[in-house]
Amino acid sequence: MDLWNSATELQFFQSALAHFSAPEQLFYRLSSEWYAYVPRHRSAEGQTLQSRNTLIGNFTEKWAKDVFDPIAQHYGLYAINGVECSAVGLHPRSEADLAFCTTNTKRQEPQHIKIIFEIKMSIVANYQYVSPTDITYIGDYKTHKGKPSLLRSDSMLKAIGKAINIRVSGIEAATIPIIVLGNSPITETYRHKVDFLKTAGVVQGFWSLNPAPTDTSFIDTTEKNGFQTIQNLDMLKTEVDKLLHTDLTYISSMIAKPKLGECIRIANQEPTDRAKAEKFIALLRSL
Repeated sequence: MDLWNSATELQFFQSALAHFSAPEQLFYRLSSEWYAYVPRHRSAEGQTLQSRNTLIGNFTEKWAKDVFDPIAQHYGLYAINGVECSAVGLHPRSEADLAFCTTNTKRQEPQHIKIIFEIKMSIVANYQYVSPTDITYIGDYKTHKGKPSLLRSDSMLKAIGKAINIRVSGIEAATIPIIVLGNSPITETYRHKVDFLKTAGVVQGFWSLNPAPTDTSFIDTTEKNGFQTIQNLDMLKTEVDKLLHTDLTYISSMIAKPKLGECIRIANQEPTDRAKAEKFIALLRSL
């Protein structure tokens, strides 16, 4: 499969129109014309299109599964939509959009979940609808009034909130990487925030699976790779491989410096670096 592009978006519209959707569920009607988003020079005429959200959400979750499934299989894992695991905060109404697991079932135990993916994807570019066989690309995300994918502040905040909820659910979640998947760049507002979130270990990255969302400038990658634009499938495989082969552990605390120094001193008595790390983490968790 290719990564996200305009052909993917056209596939969504054509499939939805052919099987279960009317044009008014997918497009804004402006006078006698239909658009995926309101062009910058036009008025929305009081419209707010909500009906497309669930449809594109279902499409992107399945699309992401199809992209990641061969990678998961390479490692003897399963790419599964809608994973539930109450021990790590993944409840029926807040399940993982996609996860790599060692067993092929939606209900999982923490030790069987290897990566959690939160998906925040949408239609990115703008299109004009004439008929089910005539849907025309008319401009990238900078030409319309919409805020797709990771350009939406509410999408970013929901993804961050979901990650925090998983992280604070207990020690069972401490070793599971969390990746937020999008198909757009991020805004300048989040440039430093995503790097801090990665450095703090709350998430292991925000990835856009859309290599070319515009022909003009955009944030491609942040300084500490908190956000990355995945350029091709080989890069995607490399990044997943890093997650699966790095022994990660999330730690978070705010303690007095003397107590912190005591933990470091005690941990430093262990014979190996790994043993020192394990002792230090155990001491932090015992406070």
